[in-house]
Amino acid sequence: MLSLAELRRLTPILTHEFAGQVVERWVQPDGQRIAMALYGARRGSEKNGSKRVVLVSCRPGLARISELDALPRAPERPPAFVSFLRAHLSRARVKEVRLIGDDRVMALRVSARDGEFDLVLSILGPKSNLYLVDADGVIRATLRAPADTRPELTVGARFQPPQHGRPQFGEDRFEAFPDAALLRNIEAVYADQEQEKAHSDLAKSLRQTLRREAKNAQRRLEKLEAELAEAEEATALQRQGELLKTALGRVEMGATSIEVDDYETGERVRINLDPAKTPKENLQAVFKRYQKFVRRLTKAGGQVDAARSSCETLAGLMADLTAAAPESGPLDPDALSALADHPDVARWLGRRRAAQLSGGDAAASPQDKLPARLRGVPARLLPRRYLSRDGLEIWVGRHDAGNDHLSTRLARGNDLFFHLDGAPGSHVVLRTEGRPDPPQESLLDAAELAVHFSKQKNATRADVHVVPIKQVKKPRGAKAGLVWVTGGRSLHLRREASRLERLLKARIES
Repeated sequence: MLSLAELRRLTPILTHEFAGQVVERWVQPDGQRIAMALYGARRGSEKNGSKRVVLVSCRPGLARISELDALPRAPERPPAFVSFLRAHLSRARVKEVRLIGDDRVMALRVSARDGEFDLVLSILGPKSNLYLVDADGVIRATLRAPADTRPELTVGARFQPPQHGRPQFGEDRFEAFPDAALLRNIEAVYADQEQEKAHSDLAKSLRQTLRREAKNAQRRLEKLEAELAEAEEATALQRQGELLKTALGRVEMGATSIEVDDYETGERVRINLDPAKTPKENLQAVFKRYQKFVRRLTKAGGQVDAARSSCETLAGLMADLTAAAPESGPLDPDALSALADHPDVARWLGRRRAAQLSGGDAAASPQDKLPARLRGVPARLLPRRYLSRDGLEIWVGRHDAGNDHLSTRLARGNDLFFHLDGAPGSHVVLRTEGRPDPPQESLLDAAELAVHFSKQKNATRADVHVVPIKQVKKPRGAKAGLVWVTGGRSLHLRREASRLERLLKARIES
């Protein structure tokens, strides 16, 4: 991560290079990095500059601000932090870059339609984070979860620099590079370190995953072999059933056992009985237990070969991993990637990641993951939720009762109501987050969903009524799903298959 000496040198360079430029696009490639495409005339130059990409990373141990050759690939579903940036900092202009206090806390000040904001990079080792702070010093969004960094700096709290005494000044490891090449050289150094760490993390994940799978496979094999060992008990039950059948006429009601001679072996066999059952019921019970054993043995016999094969496969994969990532020695990135791409390994890694994600939210109930306004709402009344291109949520009623609840209870303030003119369909609400003038693309996205969830879903053009939610009323005694609207306007929509496809992919799972 960057030292205080490096940040002090970097701050005036960033202001000189980017002040006055406009953020054309925000991209969040993962949960610890944000990239912004900047465009505009460079200070001191009359010519328009080309597009440049600045990266801000709060990755533990690798936190930095640097320059990329191109924007990284964006995930299909934009995460919450970048969605907030797109909604509130669209076409923001960079004003300055400064340090907050005498510490490794850098603020990039931007001016947007919603006011001025600081993108604050706090470099604190494993507690590094990126905060969006408004003009009043209030945190509006965080890139990493506050619980993983500084729990007191949650959304809605005032940003405070770390209080840990005077930090070490450190050294400038990039002293040999000129100012003009500093940002790219920072990225070149850290990109190599990031790649090394990615390989190391992959090796660690593979080792943990294969060890767990090998342990589970061995446990499964031992269980199957133990079931096969019960074959003798199944044979004994069959013998008892056959003997009891020959002596059934001698069994008395209430008897707890009977002794029968086995003429094949010359032994006298004692058979335990249930005194509450009739002789015939006891006979049926013995054969029923026998059949149960037979079924278990048949199943185990068919699975034991597969279990042994699985153990052998895992032993081979562990050997491959040891060769690719020895305990001491360099890693083989190509071999690690090939191992991770193995169909079985890829499936196990995916399952492990899913378990980690669900485990990270284990303390939170499904209701805790919902927006505050939806918590406590019965599941059947929860709307479908989609994310617009600008990061605003669009809520869609599922049925008549859900439409009523959405339009009369959940929507409020400057939220907008969308409904297809002259055709029945779901109520659609665009959550404007208090904005009186939401972006046009978000309006078109909401209108697209209003048509899709209506009886005219196959229409190529449609007129969609848009009205502030405060102008939507429920008549007394009206049937479910029926509302009255006053005012508003009609939005003529030309359907776009690509828009609908993007919206359906951007569904937020509740």
